[in-house]
Amino acid sequence: MTDHHPAPNAGGQPGGQQQYGQQQYGQQQYGQQAPGAAAPVGPDGQPPLWAPWYGISLPKAVGRFFRKYATFSGRASRSEFWWWMLVNVVVSTVLTGGGVLLAAALASTRTVRTDYGVYEVSNPAPPIAFVFLIAGLLWALATLVPSLALGWRRLHDANLSGALWIIALFVGVVGIVFGVLPSNPEGARFDRPTDR
Repeated sequence: MTDHHPAPNAGGQPGGQQQYGQQQYGQQQYGQQAPGAAAPVGPDGQPPLWAPWYGISLPKAVGRFFRKYATFSGRASRSEFWWWMLVNVVVSTVLTGGGVLLAAALASTRTVRTDYGVYEVSNPAPPIAFVFLIAGLLWALATLVPSLALGWRRLHDANLSGALWIIALFVGVVGIVFGVLPSNPEGARFDRPTDR
């Protein structure tokens, strides 16, 4: 005599009954990807905004940076991270560095002779130099939060806690190290898929 057990159904329960709220064996929960699975792409061939975009171009990386302004969930690929860092360094250098250089180059000194002696008098920097410096400050303020969010997501792509990015704020070279870490498919646990 053999023991006869009811065959499990698709939900894994004997007798064909699946418990409410249990996922079927091997089925991914909503929004989770299998480790190593590529992100889905839309009709335009681009991954959704919540997913990392590996091999993104510079213009698309800049646009994506601003569209994900304060998004700390999800992941960012190395190309998303480094294209933005390049743009940010160039713009910051032009604005702030340009203002300083312009102020230094256009500010001049003149010699003034009086009955009491000879004096060197500095002329003030031209107003355009201050415009550059103020624009540099505004750029830094406008990109502070999204830059933090991008670094946070970059760590998620390496399957690390985004909170480690705080270290990079105080030790700049750590940010470079974090930026070059390879992608880890297990970082998909940080994704928060949406319809966007």
